[in-house]
Amino acid sequence: MNVVLLMQAGQNSPLPTILLFGGMAALFYFLLIRPQNRARKAMEERLSKLKAGDEVLLSGGLYATIDRVEDKNIYIKLGTNLVKARRNAVVAMANEPAPERN
Repeated sequence: MNVVLLMQAGQNSPLPTILLFGGMAALFYFLLIRPQNRARKAMEERLSKLKAGDEVLLSGGLYATIDRVEDKNIYIKLGTNLVKARRNAVVAMANEPAPERN
C-alpha cells in the first residue's frame, strides 16, 4: 500500500512548471525586450531624418549644429570648427524634450 501511494505522489504534471516559465518569458518580453526595441527603432528613425541645420546633442555631451550629412557620417559645427563624426554619435535632438520614463 505504501509503494502505491509513493508512486502516485511522484507523478506530478509538468503543466505548472511550463506555465511558470512561459509567464516569466512573457514578463521579460513585455518589460524588457519590447520597450528596448521600440526605443531603438525610434532612435534609428530620428538618425535617418537628420539634415543640415539641425541642432543635436552628441554622446560626449556636446551640442552642435549639423553642417552636412553623408551616409554614415555627419559634419558638425562646433563653434567655428567643422568636425566629422559618426551618425550614431547623435544621442538626441537639442530642441527635443527628454523622453518620459514610466
